[in-house]
Amino acid sequence: MNTMSRRGLLAATSSLVLLPVSALAAVQMVTVENFSAAGKDLGAVKVSKVFKSEAEWKKTLSPLAFEVTRHADTEQPFSGEYAESKGDGLYRCICCGTALYDSRTKFESGTGWPSFWQPISKRNVVETHDTSFLMDRTAISCTRCDAHLGHVFDDGPKPTGLRYCMNSVALKFYPRARA
Repeated sequence: MNTMSRRGLLAATSSLVLLPVSALAAVQMVTVENFSAAGKDLGAVKVSKVFKSEAEWKKTLSPLAFEVTRHADTEQPFSGEYAESKGDGLYRCICCGTALYDSRTKFESGTGWPSFWQPISKRNVVETHDTSFLMDRTAISCTRCDAHLGHVFDDGPKPTGLRYCMNSVALKFYPRARA
């Protein structure tokens, strides 16, 4: 019979708590769809989940991007860099660089936030039920780093009828490279 003393169990579990946040990434893998700079689907890949401490995120993000992506805040409508942008390219996660949206699915929603009728890949985003502010919504976050991106609503255009309403500060636009 394989048994562990109470002291041994406490010692083993306490060492797990002392792991630096960045060490957790090595233990958790996620599958995302990889895309070239031209927007070509390169297939699914397993990558380390991105974990950083609050201090590490604060060093790499603007104060607003930090509040939006790490604490599910929202930028003011019509204030974001990409609300009315029309460039051809890919929108990637500001925190980890995962491809999230293709500009070819972007549309003018009139809401003041960049809106898309679908993500570049369902693998790259996570949907969660959000009841904050006494509303019933579906929050969207990045699969790889859990960055809050925005919300999805069912009042978008064809072909999906969805409106992925994203915060500009959660995204970084990269012009499409020629294939």
